[in-house]
Amino acid sequence: MAGFPPGEDQLRDSIGFRKGKAVKLYYSPLACSLAGHIALEEAGVSFERESVNLKTKRTGSGDDFTTVTRKGYVPALVLDSGEALTENIAVLDWIASQYPALGAAGPLGRTRLLEALAYVSTEIHRSFKPMWHQSSDAEKAKASAAITSQLEFFADGLETDYLFGDKPSVADFYLFVMLLWAARFHVPVPAPLQALRARMAARPAVRIAMDREGLV
Repeated sequence: MAGFPPGEDQLRDSIGFRKGKAVKLYYSPLACSLAGHIALEEAGVSFERESVNLKTKRTGSGDDFTTVTRKGYVPALVLDSGEALTENIAVLDWIASQYPALGAAGPLGRTRLLEALAYVSTEIHRSFKPMWHQSSDAEKAKASAAITSQLEFFADGLETDYLFGDKPSVADFYLFVMLLWAARFHVPVPAPLQALRARMAARPAVRIAMDREGLV
């Protein structure tokens, strides 16, 4: 478990963490599911995790992933009720609802969080599509310029260490994955977000999740 040292249960309760629920995360290394992986580690709860081969649709244990979700892609979060959540926004919103310290404070906190998650998902994430598929150099250059411009939206408004203050939210975790993708594909990143990426990379929960995914 990550997020808090042993023996700090009272501190964890005091900042809004609830007792952990039994969940299982299906992920693929460096996919957007890494955001949920980091979030669960940050929450400091025990959870199951299993990798998925997105080409074969087989899990690490050899099961057919399409029996978990017919969509066939990650993330998928199976709750203790047996229900499965899919789509990164929904998974991250659920995690933040269970562990409020990973959300955003204030009367519009959840709305602002969803606003940020939606922007990452529908704009930045989508813009990476040419990078992951066979595309021309011109298409990739156009995508790179679009991503840098979209990242500037967050960079221009970043006045604290993280998007919503001095502690990271699930939106920061999703944005961090996009920043990792930017590094992979040599997409220019505004200086404030380079600093955010470094802060995130230094967090114990991030290092644990990335190590579990074989990324470090």
